[in-house]
Amino acid sequence: MVAKRVTIVDVAMRAGVAVSSASAALNGRPGVSQKTRERVQTAAADLSFVPSLRAQSLSSKHAFAVGLVVQRNSDVLESDPFFGAFIAGVETVLPHYGYALVLHVGADREDAASRYRGMAASRRIDGAFLLDLEANDPRIKQLRDLGMPTVGINANSDEASLASVRQDSALAINSAVDHLVGLGHRLIAHVSGSPQYVHSQQRMQAWRTSLERWALPPGPLVQGDFTYDGGQRAADVLVQCRDRPTAVICANDLSAVGLIRRLQDLGLDVPADISVVGIDGIELGTYLRPSLTTVRTAPHLLGERAAQLLLDIIHGQPVVDVEITPAELVLRESTGAAPTEAV
Repeated sequence: MVAKRVTIVDVAMRAGVAVSSASAALNGRPGVSQKTRERVQTAAADLSFVPSLRAQSLSSKHAFAVGLVVQRNSDVLESDPFFGAFIAGVETVLPHYGYALVLHVGADREDAASRYRGMAASRRIDGAFLLDLEANDPRIKQLRDLGMPTVGINANSDEASLASVRQDSALAINSAVDHLVGLGHRLIAHVSGSPQYVHSQQRMQAWRTSLERWALPPGPLVQGDFTYDGGQRAADVLVQCRDRPTAVICANDLSAVGLIRRLQDLGLDVPADISVVGIDGIELGTYLRPSLTTVRTAPHLLGERAAQLLLDIIHGQPVVDVEITPAELVLRESTGAAPTEAV
């Protein structure tokens, strides 16, 4: 037998007040005394009353949900731990405010834009997150024109129209280059992420700027796509260079793992022949042999702060962009002294 669902009518009867008074007391609205508010809250607790989300949505005109469209192929969610950590961070915040996350995967820019339009038009969400921002990203204007509160992740600092949560990786990439130069490396390559993404450009620029400080020419630049397979393909390119680099900084850990495995398959030793550095700090890098030197970011914390910032915007609170603690270099076994003939 299904138990009868407790309603606000039951709470009002238990507290001896009108339904309108019970509703005002439970939703924090004015019009009831503190004594009445406490009596209603006690009655609700005694009856294990759970407010109806549908009723709350109708009365407050909020959907109590926020949206995220991951603009990548669906297999990225399976292979790249960044997204799981970010979503976990978001989910540590939303339930405390009665909010849920609506997650979609868009195969390309047009698909992602369509999904955001659909969620906004159907009033399924009150706000949205933007990951994998692009230069002049059309989604920013689209969501602004829809009147949709939005938070971007690692947007460029000059993107004044978009509230953002950022984590600086440039300082740690500088430290990675300093570390490699100190080990005798003079030709340091970079395996980039997909070039349209802002964070790919930021990481590539940090690599270039760091080498310029040492008056060193940039080593080979190989375009990657943040995937394991992309790292493997980059290894094939790098070993064929006439002046083969002695060190490589990859745009993320997943591509660094693919790079190392392919280098090993080709008979090269990491780090004796080539040193490798990743960016992200995923747990997989600690299981690799050699374990991966990396620039450790904080996607879980990015998710937490992004969720809190978005909820503040939704509820009309004054907000400013959030800068979390910068990424840090973590030294492990995949970096070592440059080969003697290269020093």
